[in-house]
Amino acid sequence: MNECSHVPLLPHPEPAPRTATCPECEATGSHPVQLRLCLTCGHVGCCDSSPFRHATAHFKDTGHPVMRSFEPGQSWRWCFADDAIV
Repeated sequence: MNECSHVPLLPHPEPAPRTATCPECEATGSHPVQLRLCLTCGHVGCCDSSPFRHATAHFKDTGHPVMRSFEPGQSWRWCFADDAIV
């Protein structure tokens, strides 16, 4: 795992998820493959294996760099800005 300059800037405690699933997928009737939680604001988005890649779109729209897996039993984090697991 790498450390990045974005991790120390994350809010503590971690933000609560805004929804239980990807709201953009829900709105379009798409099925998210795996979910990611934005550690800046709590947005839940689908991963890049999903058709619409809403977690990546959220980063591009907001600049919020770090997300973590929102799947049961997983706790890894990804920094989009550094393109690295952190």
